[in-house]
Amino acid sequence: MNWNRSTKAAALSALWMGAGQLYNRQYMKGLTLTAVGAAAVSWGAAGLIRRLHGLITLGTAPRQMVKTGNQFRMTDGDHSIFLMIDGLIALMILLLLAGLYVFSIRDAKRQACRTERGERLETFRESLLALGGRHFPYLILALPLIAALFLSVLPLLFSILLAFTDFAAPNLPPAKLVNWVGLQNFTNLISLRSWSRTFFGVFGWTVIWTLLSTVTTYFGGMVLAVLIHQPDVKFKALWRTLLVIPFALPNLVSLLIFRNLLNNQFGPVNQTLRLLGLEGLPWLTDPFWAKVTVLAVNMWIGVPLSMILISGVLTTIPRDLYEAATVDGASAWQRFSGITLPLVLFTTAPILIMQFAGNFNNFNVIFLLTEGNPAISDYQYAGGTDLLVTWLYKLTLNNRQYNMAAVIGILIFIIVASLSIINYRRSRSYREEEMSA
Repeated sequence: MNWNRSTKAAALSALWMGAGQLYNRQYMKGLTLTAVGAAAVSWGAAGLIRRLHGLITLGTAPRQMVKTGNQFRMTDGDHSIFLMIDGLIALMILLLLAGLYVFSIRDAKRQACRTERGERLETFRESLLALGGRHFPYLILALPLIAALFLSVLPLLFSILLAFTDFAAPNLPPAKLVNWVGLQNFTNLISLRSWSRTFFGVFGWTVIWTLLSTVTTYFGGMVLAVLIHQPDVKFKALWRTLLVIPFALPNLVSLLIFRNLLNNQFGPVNQTLRLLGLEGLPWLTDPFWAKVTVLAVNMWIGVPLSMILISGVLTTIPRDLYEAATVDGASAWQRFSGITLPLVLFTTAPILIMQFAGNFNNFNVIFLLTEGNPAISDYQYAGGTDLLVTWLYKLTLNNRQYNMAAVIGILIFIIVASLSIINYRRSRSYREEEMSA
């Protein structure tokens, strides 16, 4: 093998971070990287293996009673969750150090190549100036990247790993150790009758809720926007102001008001019906009527937002299109279906997809209005109006079934991400953006 200068510099940096830079006579950069390498080795020797071992085993010594003399005392054991988090942090730091290690090797080789070509080596000062010049975007991006690594990726990995453990009541640390169970939780969700019935029931209602709540609010807002936009309608500003009031109120207030209005026994709605000689409806206590109620209340909250959005789009459609269609003899429905609907859908498709994903995880409307109730006897920790996201909340905070909640969280992520990507890629706005690129 021909060991030229660049190969030697890369090999030295591979043996020890910064050694290649010292070989290139870049002493300040070499010493800096060498110090970082020494610190990394010192950190690794201090506990990297122990942290990774803890991540793999999740602890080996449970809390137990130990006899000391004639007395028994409780001794603390390993805390599986702390070991998991500690191991994940160690992996993240190891990943960052690996990136710096690769940079050291490539930098040593690149500088040695410059020497082979007879070019002048970059001084340490020039390297620092380059960080503030041509490498400045990477320097700025590095900070949010590191923050995202520890604040977003780490919690995501932690929640994913929980799905492969038995971390659930009553098997909770520090009293007991958590164990890896592989795909057992996913299998239980499908095969165990108590879990599968709840999952498919809640999942089916989540899909129905997502479709109906998105369609009703979007097209309800479109109908109102188109009606107000008609040239013959007077006082357009007044109509828009009156119809936007529900959106101006905080959702929390609106939902709690509806919760009291629709109370089966004391709610004004049922009391009024009884005064008229009619029986009140079980708005919140019957599974079917509770679902109708949450859809209707969601329309009350969501239609004004769609109306405002689509009203803005309608003002951008050229009037010439409508005038030309009218001259050609097109009816009002033909002008709407041939001009208004395609152009509005084209413009608002990305927002419609966001609404779809938001409704799939619409926690506020369900939880503040019904808390997922009424109760269903066959369901495991879920009610008749629970969505996957509210079921996840109950599993986590009310019943401490963290492993199954993690499984539900993974499924929600896969479903929402897949549907959003597929719908977005099939939308005309995405395709035409690709065409114009």
